[in-house]
Amino acid sequence: MTPISSLGEFALIDRLTAALPKQNDTTLVGVGDDCAVVCYGGKPVLLTTDMLLEGIHFDLVYTPLKHLGYKAAVVNFSDIYASGGTPRQLLVSIGLDHRISVESLDELYSGLRLACKNYGVDLIGGDTTSSLTGLSLSLTAIGEAPEGGAILRSGAKDTDLVCVSGNLGAAYLGLQLLEREKKVFNNTNLNDETAAQPDFSGYDYLLERFLKPEARQDIIVTLAQAGLRPTAMIDISDGLSSELLHLCKASHCGCRIYEERLPIDYQTARCAEEFNLNVSTCALNGGEDYELLFTLPLAEHERIAEIADVRIIGHITRPELGALLVTRGEAEEVALKAQGWQACAN
Repeated sequence: MTPISSLGEFALIDRLTAALPKQNDTTLVGVGDDCAVVCYGGKPVLLTTDMLLEGIHFDLVYTPLKHLGYKAAVVNFSDIYASGGTPRQLLVSIGLDHRISVESLDELYSGLRLACKNYGVDLIGGDTTSSLTGLSLSLTAIGEAPEGGAILRSGAKDTDLVCVSGNLGAAYLGLQLLEREKKVFNNTNLNDETAAQPDFSGYDYLLERFLKPEARQDIIVTLAQAGLRPTAMIDISDGLSSELLHLCKASHCGCRIYEERLPIDYQTARCAEEFNLNVSTCALNGGEDYELLFTLPLAEHERIAEIADVRIIGHITRPELGALLVTRGEAEEVALKAQGWQACAN
């Protein structure tokens, strides 16, 4: 028998979904993108789903239920924005174990409702069931595709600019801080009144990036207002390296990314140094940033350079040139590897 962990999440998906025949003309885009695209009434509709399991995707020791509800919704909205669309409806299914009280469920739903309010989304239903293995959440978001159709991962062309919104690695360092303080807590005598309290001073931004991320609706709006339509796009949930390789695979291309251009916040750099971690490795492989990675024609260089909170980090190349990272000072070129977090590998 072949263990699932030997494949990893993405190879497993490829294996399970290989050669799936399309049986309905209303199915426009199936497996392999941030969203599936279906067409009803002549209008393309975006669909995405995500599952979150306690002990795999979140730890209730340091994750407030309100934050969990908010994040669970936002990560689905992010997939809709990564297709250039607008989320409109959300379905939420929950598996509950004996520890979850009515008041706890109220807290979880207060986060879900807040996310839906902030992003203009209707929570329209779902399901609840009992669970023997902890809290689980399964969410499905439905959205409208942009004019001109959904933006897919498969449209990047040779010489296109590779761009990313925001900054990278902050969520990963936020997780490291929480895990560090969890270990301290587990080793603390609870009867000791002088026991150390969690120390997150100076790192509020990192904690927020991990516990309460935001989908980049603002970037989608800004690009549309500027008349800029990405040729390909994906959101960064599993790490920049992994997402770049997904995009290159779908677009049948290579890329060259420059380490010195990776956008990194000051708190991220300082925290990485404290943990003795390479900050570029955190930015490339950390995951859960939920920023947008997208490509634009080279001719749009001046216009995209004027947009705030977007950084050009490289360019698309021919497939035979591979997916490469150019290190600082252009000292060497190294192959990008998908080292982001994989659920099936743990």
